[in-house]
Amino acid sequence: MVLRKKRSLNVKKVLLALLLLVVMFGSAFLFLKDKDFFKGKPNNSDIEEEEKEPEEEKPKEYSLDMIMVGDVLIHSLVYRDAKVGDTYNFMPMFENIKDTIAEHDLAFCNMETPFGGKELGYSGYPTFNTPHEIGDNLIDLGFNLFSLATNHTMDKGAKGAINSLNYWNSKENILTAGSYLSEEARKEVRIREKNNIKYTMLAYLGTWTNHALPSNQQYLLNMYDKEKVKADIERVRDEVDLLIVSMHWGQEYKLEPNAKQREMAEYLASLGVDIIIGHHTHSVQPIEYIGNTLVFYSLGNFISNQPNYDDLIGLMPTLKVTKTVDKDNNVTMQISDVEANLIYTAYDGTRCELCYHSNYRIIPFGQLTPEILPQYKTYYDKYKTVLTSLDPDIVVGPIDE
Repeated sequence: MVLRKKRSLNVKKVLLALLLLVVMFGSAFLFLKDKDFFKGKPNNSDIEEEEKEPEEEKPKEYSLDMIMVGDVLIHSLVYRDAKVGDTYNFMPMFENIKDTIAEHDLAFCNMETPFGGKELGYSGYPTFNTPHEIGDNLIDLGFNLFSLATNHTMDKGAKGAINSLNYWNSKENILTAGSYLSEEARKEVRIREKNNIKYTMLAYLGTWTNHALPSNQQYLLNMYDKEKVKADIERVRDEVDLLIVSMHWGQEYKLEPNAKQREMAEYLASLGVDIIIGHHTHSVQPIEYIGNTLVFYSLGNFISNQPNYDDLIGLMPTLKVTKTVDKDNNVTMQISDVEANLIYTAYDGTRCELCYHSNYRIIPFGQLTPEILPQYKTYYDKYKTVLTSLDPDIVVGPIDE
């Protein structure tokens, strides 16, 4: 009995000693852990990283590319050249520029002539009515901004203008301006977005209309009026990043803007317009900045059958729009990479009322040869002088020397 008791006391002593050791090691571990003893020694790169200031958030940038052309002026010889059976195909006329158009996010043209419908009779100068297939072809090429406010909008009366609008309103992923089916539609804010950049376009006729507007349908053709323009711009300016205004203005066949054009441009610039695109003169006119507003006074003709070489030369400028958003969500917009590229409407044979196949085609000056336009270098020098007359820093697209 005595021996068993002694052994029991020895076991208790061993267990107590073990317990004390566990408590001591546990306390030591917690103490050392609290002092970061188990963390490895920092190397130089860790120290340097700790000393670096946190990087500032970089501004976000978004951009889009834009291209524009002037008057789509479809004389009877042009649409006859496109006739294929009972329909029309204008696509071969654009073979030389189709890839260039497709490269751009926004593509603008001035739709000079209305689509009044076959029932009203297709016709050319002076009272136009154009086959709607040209609209289909332009959309297929990538054009998505169409100005409809011209002196020919009412050539086939209210019926023709309404038929034309019904065509355009049936198309998706495009933006038209300058002609509307109601006053409510005229005042509607039409915003589109591309690459995180919100944009819209307004369009006005700043000259005369060849045919009077019905007093109760003034919305069919958006005539320029300072108070109306101001109200329109105030309605949309804060809603978009990019505001484009299309202006049908100026004196035909002149190479410089007149006083009225300059006055309108300055007024539009004062209202915060970003880009003004001018047309109607059938001739190329200069480019300039008024403050932050980029003004193309006239792009000339895109495609037509006008009689003189100067009327067959137009402008196809390109540019880049960049939107920058900083960490505080402040937005700045910039227009850059402006390049003025000349184009030429070529054709084969003698133009006459019975010439159904003249092979009309648009050719950039960079692709011209003396066989197509014998004096193309002389014309290039002439229009380079015109384009840079108000701003010598405007870049004119090169040609092969």
